[in-house]
Amino acid sequence: MNDNEVFESVAWESENFASPPAAAQQPTASGSGAGYPAHDAGGDPSEIKWEGYLIPLVSDPIKELEGTKDMYVSYKVTAKTNLPAYSQSETSTRRRFQDFTFLREHLSKDFPACVVPPLPGKHRLEYVTGDRFSHEFIERRKEDLQRFMERLAHHPTLQRSKLLRDFLTSTEWTVQMHAHLAHPPVPDAGGSILENLSDTLINAFSRVRKPDERFLDMRDGLDKFEEGLVGTERGWNRVNNKMGDLSGDYHDMAVSVQGLGFLESGITEPLNRFSNVLLDFSTHLKSNSEQSTGPFIHNVHSLLAYSQINRAVLKLRDQKQLDFEELTEYLSQISLERDRLAARSGLGGGAAPPSGLGLGAYIRDRVEAIRGTVDDDKTRVEKKKKLDQRIKEVGVFANFVSYL
Repeated sequence: MNDNEVFESVAWESENFASPPAAAQQPTASGSGAGYPAHDAGGDPSEIKWEGYLIPLVSDPIKELEGTKDMYVSYKVTAKTNLPAYSQSETSTRRRFQDFTFLREHLSKDFPACVVPPLPGKHRLEYVTGDRFSHEFIERRKEDLQRFMERLAHHPTLQRSKLLRDFLTSTEWTVQMHAHLAHPPVPDAGGSILENLSDTLINAFSRVRKPDERFLDMRDGLDKFEEGLVGTERGWNRVNNKMGDLSGDYHDMAVSVQGLGFLESGITEPLNRFSNVLLDFSTHLKSNSEQSTGPFIHNVHSLLAYSQINRAVLKLRDQKQLDFEELTEYLSQISLERDRLAARSGLGGGAAPPSGLGLGAYIRDRVEAIRGTVDDDKTRVEKKKKLDQRIKEVGVFANFVSYL
């Protein structure tokens, strides 16, 4: 098996996902239409396959149990879709923030090879000061949740997931959450196998032997993207500081003009009007800078967090390839040992070693025979059975790693 073909079943390609087809971006108001076209069955399996569109909307935040210690905010989540998995073209539910958290956490577990977008963190100053129920905070969170849902809807795999469908349609979401916890779609890989193979798995300093150029290009793109975002944030902050200084200068100028009006009695009124205009301009300049800086920087940080999620998926992909390479090598070694034991029954006296085992294996067998290490066929048969079982276990785990 070619190591580079292991991950071919996972749709890692991104070049065709830059912009969905125009027909898909403009669905009809009723929720029907062509949507994203699905590729032919005989096409490239690595190509992205769209089955339809999904258009979510997060709106109408409401404070539930207001005035009690259990108060929380719920959001109306609606969606329009023509995906075959949905029984209705339009859905509407209400969800709270912890429901979004559950959705993201378990989508990450169910689809480890997919980029599941981040959610806004709860470790914010508003949670300490008690301002998390303020209008500004709720509106900002609503926008973040809208962005989160849009990114899920634009993912060709996540948009078809059962968990997302239940999130958008189920009237008994709590029951669905418990059912998902009890029966996760991705079973746990035999932990005992991993423990048995701990001496052969790679350490944190290992590197992929056969790196895929596609993922190297992705990593380089992420580096440039994050560098650009950081530079943009620094440039914006510098501009914002300059705007603050400029606002202060206009304010000082207005005060000076007003003072001049007291000295020049003949033109006091025009100077006062001019001074008032300068004060208004200074105030609006400062207000505009403050109102635009917060949302812009927040969006930049959101993009940086999304980039970090992409980077984490690439790191996981490299780790799985490393695991697979090590497991493949280990499987080859124990298979060779199994074949060596199977071939010993055909060796006698000065017989030549079987093809493929090599002179070293033949000499080791002869030394063991002289020392009495392997004294009978029964021992060889038992050892061969153990190796066969080990080969089976390693093969199962290797398949699981390649699936991830």
